[in-house]
This record gives sequence, structure tokens and C-alpha cells, in this order.
Amino acid sequence: MLTKTYTGAITGIDAVTITVEVDISPGVRFFMVGLPDVAVKESQQRIESALRTLGFRWPGKQVVINLAPAGIRKEGASFDLPLAVGILLAEGKVGRFGDGRFMITGELSLDGTVKPVRGVLSLALRARADGFSSIIVPAANAAEAAVVDGIDVYGMENLRDVTDLLNGYRHFPPAKPDTDGVTTTGTGNGNIDFIDVHGQESVKRALEVAVAGSHNLVMVGPPGSGKTMIAKRIPTIMPPFTLEEALETTRIHSVAGKLGHNSSLMRSRPFRSPHHTISDVALVGGGSFPQPGEISLAHNGVLFLDELPEFKRSVLEVMRQPLEERVVTISRARLSVDYPANFMLIASMNPCPCGYFSHPTKECSCNPGLIYRYLGKLSGPLLDRIDMHIEVIPVEYEKLHERRGGESSTAISERVAKVRGIQMERFADESNILSNSSMTPALMRRHCSLRPEASALMKNAMEVRGLSARAYDRILKVARTIADMEGAANIESAHIAEAINYRSLDREGWAG
Repeated sequence: MLTKTYTGAITGIDAVTITVEVDISPGVRFFMVGLPDVAVKESQQRIESALRTLGFRWPGKQVVINLAPAGIRKEGASFDLPLAVGILLAEGKVGRFGDGRFMITGELSLDGTVKPVRGVLSLALRARADGFSSIIVPAANAAEAAVVDGIDVYGMENLRDVTDLLNGYRHFPPAKPDTDGVTTTGTGNGNIDFIDVHGQESVKRALEVAVAGSHNLVMVGPPGSGKTMIAKRIPTIMPPFTLEEALETTRIHSVAGKLGHNSSLMRSRPFRSPHHTISDVALVGGGSFPQPGEISLAHNGVLFLDELPEFKRSVLEVMRQPLEERVVTISRARLSVDYPANFMLIASMNPCPCGYFSHPTKECSCNPGLIYRYLGKLSGPLLDRIDMHIEVIPVEYEKLHERRGGESSTAISERVAKVRGIQMERFADESNILSNSSMTPALMRRHCSLRPEASALMKNAMEVRGLSARAYDRILKVARTIADMEGAANIESAHIAEAINYRSLDREGWAG
């Protein structure tokens, strides 16, 4: 008897519907075709053991399973449950639930327990798009899938529950979505707050500008000046997710297997801080079977690279295209996948190997050649793609000793949210553009026109510092954000001057 069940395979962050065809006929052999990987092929042993727990036996006949379309590689143990259901349907041990339009996913333990799998949110979205009325998922993934409206989600604990549902022996209520607080919950950690940062007013101002416009930023300063401490507090002033951002970010983390069990939508913007020994593939994504890298896991959040020159040059250079395009394309012989990479890059670095070049009180022990070689680890094209370069000066004792802290993250985040609101209104008719940093040349011509005095100031900076066309665009975008923070409709000279001041590494002779 030939039967069909439906499941999905992950490609990039999207899912493709897979038809599981099971044919049982006279014979004794077992065949599985349709490009299954080793984990899928091993499902026979897991399914056979799980069936025994229900009092069933593996069919004593020839079993042929086809996973269609056959040209897509099938990976992982998420095919266990749809394969088991297909075999039970072919043997007439279970009926069809409702109208029969359901998608199934889940890994089986030997005792029949249904274990969680990755990419369930993408599968639920695909099921809805393809007209399925229901999806059966592991109980630990039910909250994740339930955020997709228009489809019933059934979270199952074990194979017995699945058969009872399909046979109508028991009633299982669909899982309810939990999206409360996604667009209102703060993004910070209650243990960290900008109120802990003493002094550094100019740095905090620069960070507020950066977050308000989602601009990339690098901090340069001696050890102990507070670069890492400040960077870790950036998520506390970022605006809450929009529902669309939360869905897309959750999909990426779900596909990568980084989403916790029983989790619904992510409520906090990601903050990724990889160690400087990270490889190219781990940063941008890839592998034999492509997976999202750190830049995609930081999508709609922050990627923090501490001690920037300590990263391998090849690792840093692979970020050049994603920083421009906001997407990374992973190409292999048989497939090509796109992963979103709209992240905010925050980096920190010492000004020299010893760390004390330009320190107000400590003497630098590095000679000029050593300093140039150290800074030369960062290519000009990469620095050109970073909107803001700021110097961080050590805090004086009086500032550190005073009991009164700085401004709280709550106060700063309220101002940031207001500025982001201005930008969202400005780009309401534009797709995939939510902040000034993402403006296209056409949008810049419309929203970044300069008065004659501001234009003259920009021209002088371009000539004196030898800035590139890309740096010109970055300065204009930062100036537009500064103008938004002041509620100004036009970019004034003061806004351009401040934006130019945030390009410290462009100054001639910065490193002596």
C-alpha cells in the first residue's frame, strides 16, 4: 500500500516541503531513496524500537521510502516522526487526522519520545504557505511554531500521543501563540546598565548616535579605559524588536539550533562576541552543509569584536561584502543559500601593541614602525566600511571615585527609540530599510541634502583627509542621525562637523 506524509527540509533559513512516500509490498528488503544523509538512513533502527513500545512491529515486508523532491539533500533526525507515521499509515494502524493536510517533524528516541529539532519556525511558515491546516511538532518546539497564525500546531510528547491524535482517540488542543512583550520588552540585562559607566561622556554620546542610526563603530583606546564594559551595555539602549525583526531573528537562531527548548519568539536583540581565534567559516557561515555564522546570528543585533587587530586578517576581510549588502551568500557545488546579516558592528582595539600610545600619563614603548604594522592588520577597505571611529581616554580618578553614576540605560533608550521612530516613519514605504545606516544612494539624495555652508565643510574634510566616496556616504548618514536626534529637518554644519569628528582613524598621522 502506498501512502504519503509531509515534512520539511531546511535550506538556508527557509524550508522546503518534502513528501514522504511509503510503499509496503511483498518482500523482505528495505530501501530509502531521495538523497538521505546518514542520520536519516539510521532512522530505521530508531523507528523500529519506537514502534515496539507501542506494541507494533516493523513491517515484515518490503518497505520502500522515497523522499521527494529527490534532488534536495535530507539531513538530520527530524524525519523520524514523519517516516514512522508513514509506515503506520501504510499498514493501516492509524487513520488520517481531519482533512489529512498536516505536516510532521520530530526526532524519535528508542522509547518513542519525540525530541526537539531545529528550524521548526521555518517549517511552520512553509506549512502555512503551502496550505497545510496543521503541523505536528515536538512538544518542546510547540511554542516556537505557534507564533505562526493560520495553522494549528500540535506539540507531541511521544509517538503514542501522535497515533492517538491521528486516530481521534484523544483530544489535543492546539498550542497557543505567545507574542506578548516582543515589541515592548526591554533588550537589556538587569545586571548591566549605563549608569555604571563613570565619565566617558563623549564616548556615550557617540554610542547613542551609533545605536540611534544603527551605525558601525570602532573604539580605540588603552587597556582599562572601559571599551569592553561600554560595549556590553549597548544592548540595554537598543530599541525593542518589531514583530517582523523578532520573527526573522528567531528563524535564524532556530535553524542554527541556538533557540532554547519551549522558547517562543526571541525578545532580546542578539549580542554576539566571538573570540579572536574564530575561523572564517564560523564568522560568516558555511561548512559542508551550510549553517549560519556569527554575523547572521547577530542579525538585528550587535556583533562585538574585542581586540580587533588580533583577529586573523582573512577573517576580518570576509566581512566586507556583508557590511555593504546586509546579507551573506554561501555557495557550494550543489546549492547556494542566503543568510541575513543586518548587524551592527561594534569593535574595540588598542592603539598599539603595548596599548599606551596617546595615553595621557603612561609612556608607549612601541616604535613607530611597530605601531604602523599593528594598525596595518586592519585594511583600509574594512575601516572605510565602519561609520564611526572614536578614541576612548582613561577615566580620571575623581570620576571613578564619585558615587553618582552616569545616565541610566532607560533614559538613553527612550531617546534612541524616539529617533528610531522618526526613521521608521521616514522609510515607511521602503522595504527592508529601518534605519539611516541602510539608506540607498537614492534615499540619501532625498534625505541628506546639504546647505552651502555644510557642503563647504564636507568638501574641506574630503580634501584635507583624503576621504573616499564611501566615507563621504558614511559621514552623511551619521550626520542625518545626529540631525534626527536634535529634531532638525535639514543637516546643518554642526551635524556634519560632529560626524566628521567621529572619523578618528582617517586623520593623517593619527598613529604618529
